[in-house]
Amino acid sequence: MLRYLPGPVGGVLMMLLLIVNTLFWATPLLIFAVFKLISPIRSLRDFFSRASAWCGQYWAAVNTKLGDALLPTRWTIRGVDRLNMNGQYLVSSNHQSWNDIYVLMKAFDRRAPFFKFFIKQELIWVPVLGLCWWALDYPFMKRYSSKYLAKHPEMRGKDFETTRKVCERYQNIPVTILNFLEGTRFTRVKHADTRSPYTHLLKPKSGGFALALRALGENVNSLLDVTIVYPGGSKGFWDFMCCRVPEVIVEVRQITVPHAMYVGDYENDKQFRKTFQTWIGDMWADKDKRIGELLAEAGHG
Repeated sequence: MLRYLPGPVGGVLMMLLLIVNTLFWATPLLIFAVFKLISPIRSLRDFFSRASAWCGQYWAAVNTKLGDALLPTRWTIRGVDRLNMNGQYLVSSNHQSWNDIYVLMKAFDRRAPFFKFFIKQELIWVPVLGLCWWALDYPFMKRYSSKYLAKHPEMRGKDFETTRKVCERYQNIPVTILNFLEGTRFTRVKHADTRSPYTHLLKPKSGGFALALRALGENVNSLLDVTIVYPGGSKGFWDFMCCRVPEVIVEVRQITVPHAMYVGDYENDKQFRKTFQTWIGDMWADKDKRIGELLAEAGHG
């Protein structure tokens, strides 16, 4: 195990192994993506989407196997036994560090379809990974400032339109769509600046999530409410690779989404928007309480 090596040496070795694995799976993934791009028939495009997702699934599986073999992190994962690889799920999760992506890979490894999440448009230029995310149909979102929208009101709602079109492409294939409702990673500074009413969470942003629900419709098997806890404190990805994250707890709770949440108009119906935000707020309050309980159980309350 890497814990017997000096931290930076183990970290470099682990990072190199993850890079090699990424390059290995990126090749067939991009080939399938090209075939999907030029296929004139919807059924063929769906086939190549499934093939691309398969590559993503096993890229993630090898990543987690490497971690299991070489990193000393203790894992507690609950609530994933009844998931279905052929299902469609929406996932909401708290967000603390880049480690969360690896944690979710580990939690859902070949138990649910390979997940996709909303990405800032600028990240398409990340070497190799940007092309892989594009090939996997990850939705790239361009963020506009309030000042920009004031000058260009015609751009208002573009992110919602992008979300709708992408989710429509997912309707005929197994998929897990991940949404970090906080919109950014939790820090104490952000917590104070945003005056969050929660102890362990930032305020949730529910607009994109509401649109994804409406676009996918009631084919979605369930909402997966994921709670990630680092009893030793949240650390960066480099610290994780250097064996400095001793324990991770993941709880997955399946929630049946009320029918009304699929059919309301979040953008234009103020009453529905308030109802939806209240529903998300209640779920977030339950999550905040549960994080405190899990930390206390682990001796860090």
